[in-house]
Amino acid sequence: MKRSLAKLALAGYVITYASTHALAAEPLQVVATFSILGDFAKEVGGERVEVSTLVGPNADAHVYEPRPADAIAIARADVVLTNGLGLEGFIDRLVTASGTEADIAALSDGIEAKEEPGGGHYHFVDGEAVFHAGALNAHAWQSVPNVKIYVQNTRDAFCRADVEGCESYTANADAYLAELDALDTEIRESIDALPENRRAVVVGHNAFGYFEGEYGLQFLSPQGISTESEASAADVAGLIRQMREAGTTAVFAENISDSRLVERIAAEAGTELKGILYSDALSDPNGPAPDYVSLMRHNVQTMTGALTAN
Repeated sequence: MKRSLAKLALAGYVITYASTHALAAEPLQVVATFSILGDFAKEVGGERVEVSTLVGPNADAHVYEPRPADAIAIARADVVLTNGLGLEGFIDRLVTASGTEADIAALSDGIEAKEEPGGGHYHFVDGEAVFHAGALNAHAWQSVPNVKIYVQNTRDAFCRADVEGCESYTANADAYLAELDALDTEIRESIDALPENRRAVVVGHNAFGYFEGEYGLQFLSPQGISTESEASAADVAGLIRQMREAGTTAVFAENISDSRLVERIAAEAGTELKGILYSDALSDPNGPAPDYVSLMRHNVQTMTGALTAN
C-alpha cells in the first residue's frame, strides 16, 4: 500500500513538473532588424516571444553598420524579421556570418512595391547626402493597409517556428489588425478634412511615398541631390518653386536624419520647421512615437496641425 502511494506521489510529481516545465518553456527568440518591426513582433508575439532589435529608436537602418553582437543575436534566434525590398543592405552578409538556422522572414512579402525614381534616394547624415540605391521604395510601412500584411507575415513566421503557440499568435494578430483598421479610418478622416489646396508638405528624403499613395498628401523632397556635403543652390531653389506652386510652407525634419538641409530650405522659403516626423524608426519609450500606432498618429496630427495653421 505504501509502495502504491509512493508511486502515485511520484507520478503526480512528474506530471506537475512536466506541466510547470511546459509553462516555463523558453520564449521564442526573435530578432527584428529595426524598431518598427520590433513593435510588430511584440504585438503579435505577446508573452511567448523575446524580441531584440538591431537598429534601435531614432536610428537609420539604411546606413547601419552591424556589430559582432548582432551576429551572435541572429545565431541564437528562432525567427529573424526583416523588411525586405532592399532596406537592410547589411542583412544578407550578417545572416551568412552568423550561421543561423533561424527562419528569415521578409515582412513586406506580398506588398505591391513602388518603384524608386532614379534608382534610389538620399539620406542626410552628418551634413552629407548618402545615396541609398534600390529599385523599389522600401518604406512600405507608411501605409496602414501594408502594415496589415506585415502583421500577417509576422503571425505566420511565429506559427511556423512555434506551432503550439499559433492560436495565441493568431488571436494577438487579429486584435492588432482591428486596431490598425481603426487607425486607417482615423488617418483617412484627418486627411479628408484638409482643404484640397493644403495637402502638400516638405521632408528631407523620399520616405513617404506609400503614405502619399494611400492617403493623398503630397510630399516634396529635394531632387537631384549630389553626394557633396550640401545640396546645390539650384536644388534648393527648385524645391522652393515647388513649394510655392503647391502653396505650402509646411517643412518637417525627421527623427533619423540630419535637419540642416530642411532648416536651410525652410529659411530660404521664409518659414521655419513645423515639427519632427517619425519616418523610419520609432522614438525612444518616452517620446511621442514609442510604437507604430503612436508614430502614425503623431505624424498625422503634426502634419495636419501645420497645414490647417498654414
